[in-house]
Amino acid sequence: MDLTVPTQAQTELAAAYLQLGVTLGLLLLCAVLHRRYRKQYFGLWAIAWGVYALRLGAIVTFLHTGASGWLFWHQVTTGWTALALLWAALVFSQRIAWKGGYLAIAAFPVVWSYVAIYMLDSFLWAAAPMVAFLSLTTAWTAWAFFRYDRLVRSPAARFLVAVLALWALHHLDYPLLRAQGAWTPWGYYLDIVFEIGMGLGILFLVLEDLDQGLRTLTALSGELQPRPGHEETMAESMLRRALALRGVHGSALWLTTAKGGAFVQGSGIAALWPFEGPPEAASRAARGVVRSSVPQVETGPPRDGPRRGSHHAYTAALPVIGEDEVVGALVVVGEARDPFTVLDNRFLLAFGQQVGAALANEDLRRNLEARTQELERLQARMVHQHEEERNRLWRELHDETAQVLAALNLQLGLIEERSDSSLAPALERAKTLVGEGIKSIRSVTRNLRPMALDDLGLLPALRALARDFQEGDTFQISFEAPDAIEGLAADAEVALYRCLQEALANAARHGACRTVGVRLEASPDSASLTVTDDGPGFPEDTALRLRSRGGLAGIRERITALGGDLVLENDQGGGAQVKVRIPLHSRLPQEVST
Repeated sequence: MDLTVPTQAQTELAAAYLQLGVTLGLLLLCAVLHRRYRKQYFGLWAIAWGVYALRLGAIVTFLHTGASGWLFWHQVTTGWTALALLWAALVFSQRIAWKGGYLAIAAFPVVWSYVAIYMLDSFLWAAAPMVAFLSLTTAWTAWAFFRYDRLVRSPAARFLVAVLALWALHHLDYPLLRAQGAWTPWGYYLDIVFEIGMGLGILFLVLEDLDQGLRTLTALSGELQPRPGHEETMAESMLRRALALRGVHGSALWLTTAKGGAFVQGSGIAALWPFEGPPEAASRAARGVVRSSVPQVETGPPRDGPRRGSHHAYTAALPVIGEDEVVGALVVVGEARDPFTVLDNRFLLAFGQQVGAALANEDLRRNLEARTQELERLQARMVHQHEEERNRLWRELHDETAQVLAALNLQLGLIEERSDSSLAPALERAKTLVGEGIKSIRSVTRNLRPMALDDLGLLPALRALARDFQEGDTFQISFEAPDAIEGLAADAEVALYRCLQEALANAARHGACRTVGVRLEASPDSASLTVTDDGPGFPEDTALRLRSRGGLAGIRERITALGGDLVLENDQGGGAQVKVRIPLHSRLPQEVST
C-alpha cells in the first residue's frame, strides 16, 4: 500500500494531526472528570471526543491512502460525533434516559454516507443532507444548553450556546468552501477553536457547579445555627434556603419513624407533601438514602416548563445522619438536574451529619425550653405555696396566738389586782414576759406578711420599710420613687417589697456601709428597683449563694416566677448593687393561683 502523501495534501494532513492531538486531550479531560465525579455525562463527553478522534483518524488515513472506504467512515463518525455531543448535553441538562428508538437516528449517518459515497455522483446532493444533519444536530445541542440556562441562569451554559451556535453555522460552509479546498487548512483550525471552546465550557460548568453548590450548601449550613429570637424553625430555614439551589422548585424533610418514615415538612411545590402525600420518586429516593447511606437521584420524564404534577426532571435526596445511623433525608426536586452534580459524596455526607446534629440540637433545645418552662411553673407554684404558708402562719400567730397572749396579759392584770401584794413582783415579771412575747409575735407577723401593703399601698409601704431600717441601724437611706406606679399585680408588689426588705437586711448584716440608695423606676412595660450601698461589694461566691436557699436565692425565685430579672453586681464607684426588673401586669401562672 502506497502511503505517500500528495504534496497538496501535506498542509491539510498537518492540521488534521494537530486537531487529533487537541481532540485526544479533550477525551483525556472528560475521562479524568468522569473518574473524579462518577457522572454519566462526563463519560458520554469522553465517548463523543473518542468518536471525534476516530473521525480524524479516518480522514488522516484517507489522506494517506485515498481509499474511499476511509472517506465513508469519516462521514459516519462525523455524524456520530454530533449525535454523541448532543446526547451528552441532553443527559447533562435534563438527565434524559436512553430509549431503543434512538438507534434509528444513529443509523442515519451510516445509511446516508453509503448512499453519498457509493451511489451518488452529484457532490451537492451527496453533501447537503449530511451538512444539514450536522448543523441541525449541533444547533439542537446549543438549544439544550440554552434551555438549561433559562432554568438555572448559567453563564457557562451561555458560553457553550455561543460556541455551538457558531459551530453549527460553520458546518454550513462545507459544500461551498471546505470541500473545494478554500478553507484548507483554516477549516481545521476553526474546528480546533470550537473544540477548545467546548472544553473550556465543560470546565466552566464544573467550576460553576462547584462554586454554586458550595456557596449554597455553606448558606444552608448557616441556617443550621440557632438564632435567638428567630421565629422560623431550623427545618423551615433549611428548606427555604434549599429553594435557592439551581433549578430547585421544592424541598422536603423526610424522617424515619417506627412505621418506616414520612415527610414531616416541606417548602415550595413540596409544601403539601406531609399532608397530601409525596410523589413515589421522592419516597423511593428517601428510602434509598436510608438503606444505602449515600445521596440518591431519581429522574423523571422530560417536560417543558415548571412541573406542577408528580413528575420532575430530577428528585435528589441527601442523607440526614444522626449519631450512629441515617435518621432521614433532605429531598429536593427541580426541572434541570440535581444541584449536587459535581460535589463530592464525602462533602454531602458531612453536610448530612451537620443537618442531623442540628436537628438533634433543636430537639434538645425544644425539650430544654419545655423543661425550663415546667421548672418555672413549679418554681412559681412553690413561691405561691410559700407565700400561702406565710399567710397561714401570719393568721395563726396574729389571730390566735397573739390574741391568746393578749388575753393572758389581761388575766394577769386582773390577778394582780386581786392577789396579795407579795405576788406583785412575780406577776409584773410575767406581764413583762408576755408583753415581750406579743412584741416578738408582732415582729414575726410583720415579716411574714407586709401589712403596710394592705393598709397603705406599695410606695408608702416601701418608704415605711426604708424608714424602719434607718431607725434601727447606723446607715442612712435615700429613697427615690415616682408619684405612682400602675399596672403591678399584687404578687409583683409583694415581690418588690420582699426584695427591698432582703436587700436592706443584707446591707445591714454584711455591707459595712454608711449610706444606701433606693431607686424605684417605672417604664411603659416594667418596673425596676435598684438598691445600692457604699460597702465593700459582693464577694466572689455570690453566684454560689444564689444557688443556695438563702435570702438572695429566695428573691431570685420570686422575681423569675413573675418573668422578671435579678442582677447582682458591684457598682463602679464601689459597693454592691441589687437591681430587680418586673414586667407590668405580671402575675403567677393560672394553674398556680387556682
